[in-house]
Parts: sequence; structure tokens; C-alpha cells
Amino acid sequence: MASAGTGGEAADRAARPLPAFFELAAPAHWVAVDFISDLHLCETMPRTFDAFAQHLLNTPADAVFLLGDIFEVWVGDDARDREFESRCVDVMAEASSQRMLGLMVGNRDFLLGSAMLRACGGMALADPTVLKAWGQRVLLSHGDALCLDDLPYQAFRAEVRSPAWQQAFLARPLAERLAIATQMRQASQERRRFDGAFDADADFGEAVRWMHAMGTAELVHGHTHRPGSNMLAPGFKRHVLSDWDLDTGNRAEVLRLSRDGFVRLPPATGPVAVASL
Repeated sequence: MASAGTGGEAADRAARPLPAFFELAAPAHWVAVDFISDLHLCETMPRTFDAFAQHLLNTPADAVFLLGDIFEVWVGDDARDREFESRCVDVMAEASSQRMLGLMVGNRDFLLGSAMLRACGGMALADPTVLKAWGQRVLLSHGDALCLDDLPYQAFRAEVRSPAWQQAFLARPLAERLAIATQMRQASQERRRFDGAFDADADFGEAVRWMHAMGTAELVHGHTHRPGSNMLAPGFKRHVLSDWDLDTGNRAEVLRLSRDGFVRLPPATGPVAVASL
């Protein structure tokens, strides 16, 4: 649950520096934009990957914005040459030749960098970004930075997002980085089993503070795996994206924005004509 906090906590959060905001204006000819997050793509989730590929290549939207945790883990752009990752690159490169593909990093794939963006033809989306489209201003974020009650994660996030940590980590051999990532995922899963950290939601007050600062009435984010829409405060609404799991579950949802507003849809289906698949 989002916490209102004590008076002291509220004051501390109000004093937090606001993130740097970026703006992106949709071209006038665009008709629709799709938002997806928390795919957690990996080689052990073939049905989820197939649904992702089919949607990217068959959606009628002018753009697809992937708002973080595209991959279950991303330990550096040199991983893109591995078999499964190269299949993902092929699909994304084909999709980016047909429509705009925007990529925002999440807590699982924050090391996704410029080499990967060039390989797949994607455009980096800063977190947060304001999308200006059809007279609307929509705030986009992965959402992890808003989960202020998850104190252990916020400390971890501050550490691994530092240039020094990333430089030291990326200097390690690929095999070693993959092994470390596996250990970190296992530790995270154990922590969630015992302290319910995965139940942490975005802090409503912090989210509204971001939205007020950028003059946005609507927020789109992922990370929490709690799909749905709700009012954070009068005049401030958020839309939480679904995670995807079609291998052990039955979850896959796209949030589409058009001139008429938001709508939730199943992934598009159709032929996938990528040579490597």
C-alpha cells in the first residue's frame, strides 16, 4: 500500500530533489501509442517472447514505448550477441523499421545502453519523460523510483545507478556478470518471500509531486505488477501497466493512448516474419 507517512516523513519527501524531466512531442500524424512494461523476457519464457514479437510486428500503433524491465536481466550490451538476446534484437530492429520504438530502462535492465539501442533501432526514453500528444501531457516512468517505502531497494538502486558501480561491474567478464546477476535475483526473491517487499506501491504523494511539477494530469508506470487505473488525488490519475507472463500464467496487456484516451488491450497477433525466429 502507498503510505502517507508521518508529518516528518512527508516533510522529508517534499524536500527530495525532483528528477530531471524530459519532454517528447508526438508527431501530428500519429494516431496511437502503445505502452508495455515488465515483460521480463528470457529464454525460459518462449510464449511470452512470441507474444511480444507478434505485438511489436503487428500492432497498428505508430509507436511502442517499452517502459522498463523489458528483459529479466541485462548485464551489459555485449550480451546482445547471445542467442536469445540476438533474437530479441532482430524483432525489435524489424519493429523499429515500421514504427517508433522507445526504450526506458527498469530495475532489471538498467544497464541497457547505446550499443543495444543502435542494434535494435530504438530511442532512449529518460525516466521520467513527459509525452505531449493530442493536447495531453502524460508522465511516463518505470515506477521503481516512486516506491519510496521499499527502503532496501532504494538503497540498492542508488548504489547500482552510480557511474562508479556500473563502470566496475561492466569491466568484469560477461560470464561473471551473468553469475552475479543470478545471485542478485535469487537474493531479491528470498527477501520478497520474507518481508513482502514486492507489495510496495508507488508513493502517491511523490507521484503527485512529480505530476504537479510537470503539469501532467495522468501518469503511466509499471514495476509494481498491479495493472489498473486509479486517482492519486483530485485531478491526478495514474495507469499501472501489466507484467507479462504467458508461460506460467495468463497475463499480457497493452495500454494504448489515442486522441480518445486510454484503453487496455490484449497483444496484437499475426505473422512474425523475422529470419532468426
